[in-house]
Order: sequence, then structure tokens, then C-alpha cells
Amino acid sequence: MTTTPDYAIEVDVETEYLSGESDPAGNRYVFAYTITILNRGVHPARLLSRHWLITDADGAIQEVRGPGVVGEHPYLRPGEAFRYTSGTQLPTAVGSMQGSYQMIADDGTRFDATIEPFVLAAPRTLH
Repeated sequence: MTTTPDYAIEVDVETEYLSGESDPAGNRYVFAYTITILNRGVHPARLLSRHWLITDADGAIQEVRGPGVVGEHPYLRPGEAFRYTSGTQLPTAVGSMQGSYQMIADDGTRFDATIEPFVLAAPRTLH
């Protein structure tokens, strides 16, 4: 028998390279990422804040912390999802992001929802 953790948030990520906003000659690579946050736990929970580590191909790390996501603090009942799109730019054609969302359940329990590392990569072009 499989049991569901009381506090379980699943995070799914889709990425897209925005060639129209990027300038490879100027070391500017722009990416969009679409995140789906799904409450797989048994308690409703609200997203309070976010914490990102954004790493470029040279190993430089940018740390980002802030309240909510895209100006919102989504409240998710068990089985509900919230989807949003945001973006970032890098000085290299490849990089990665990872982080966490800080959550609070209706019973007052605070917990982190892990965002596993994902790759940001501009497509290679043939010359």
C-alpha cells in the first residue's frame, strides 16, 4: 500500500529559449520557464516565497529570493495545481536552475517544496 505524505508538492518545469529576445553576440540568452505546482499532499497549502539558484556555464551563480511567484501566493487544495510562466537571462548559452518554494499548510506547518535542477539551453545552430 502506498501512502501520500501529508505535505507533498510536485513541481514540473518546461523551458523555452527566446531567440527573439536574445543576443548571442552580446552574451545575452533569454529563457522562459513554465512551472506547474501540484499539491499531492493531504493538506491545503499556500506558497509564501521562492528561492532560486541560477547557474551559468561558467559556474557563476545568481541567487534569487522573493515573495510569491509572478505577484501571487497561490493556495492549493489537495489535487489542485497552479501554472505560471516567468523568465531569466544568462550570459552563456547553457545554464541551470534549481530551488524551492516555501509553503505553509492550513495546520500551520511550514515546509519547502523542492524544485529539482533543470537545464536552460539555447539550440545549436549549424554554420
